[in-house]
Amino acid sequence: MNKHQIMLVDGMALLFRGFFATAFRGNFMKTSEGIPTNGVYQFLRYFLDAVKTFSPTHVICCWDTGSKTFRTEMYADYKANRDEPPKELIPQFDLVKEVVDSFDIANIGIENFEADDCIGTLAKLYAEDHEVLILTGDQDILQLVDQKIQVAIMKKGQGNYEVYNETNFYEKKGIFPNQIVDLKGLMGDPSDNYPGVKGIGEKTAMKLIQAHGSIENILENIDELPKGVQTKIKTNLDMLYLSRRLAKINCNVPIRCQLDHTLWNYDRGKIINTFKTLEFKNLEKLV
Repeated sequence: MNKHQIMLVDGMALLFRGFFATAFRGNFMKTSEGIPTNGVYQFLRYFLDAVKTFSPTHVICCWDTGSKTFRTEMYADYKANRDEPPKELIPQFDLVKEVVDSFDIANIGIENFEADDCIGTLAKLYAEDHEVLILTGDQDILQLVDQKIQVAIMKKGQGNYEVYNETNFYEKKGIFPNQIVDLKGLMGDPSDNYPGVKGIGEKTAMKLIQAHGSIENILENIDELPKGVQTKIKTNLDMLYLSRRLAKINCNVPIRCQLDHTLWNYDRGKIINTFKTLEFKNLEKLV
């Protein structure tokens, strides 16, 4: 079997980043029919730059499909701190998928799960035989780094990536990928709106994980911890376990995607027509 280089794209991360990178100047770019396109335009710039940088043989885009997932069933306040998307962004959710379709690659998303869960499931599946690179701006996905799974985190500006792999991960982060979920269990995640252990921040959580390795080991040796930390953990045990479950990416989502639907081998004429329809200028040179 030929080894492929498969790039899994966190579509929402690129679209939101692209939208807000241009929207803060009030530049929503609109077609002559008044449809905003700034997020889609910038998405394409990020997307095509990443393909050029990493040269994958296959590309798949994964998407969230709604705000309700199995995590909101577990914890009603999960992501409840998020504002509604701006009205100029809403029509671009469907539009961006149409643009991805024009490259003849797969859009993947499934009710009740997040894009991260789709990415995790496909990454584990493909990594059995191939090399996988995940493109995102979301640090949560770093828990998936493995022997054949790398993560490229988009940095500020375009074309800036920090690539994490099994070799450099500990040096960059001070813990191992499989410890991220335990770290989040302790410290929570303000952006996803779950608290972890009240009163334990990132610094203390890191020290605990580095010293003990896992939540189970921390609890086994709880009597050795400072009294204040012991009290906080014992008082918040339920939330500790719940936060860890919320943080963990589900890699058993019921999805499959045949690799021949993801081959990076598009029809340039079709893409140029899509750009013309959306009245995009200056993108033809990127394809």
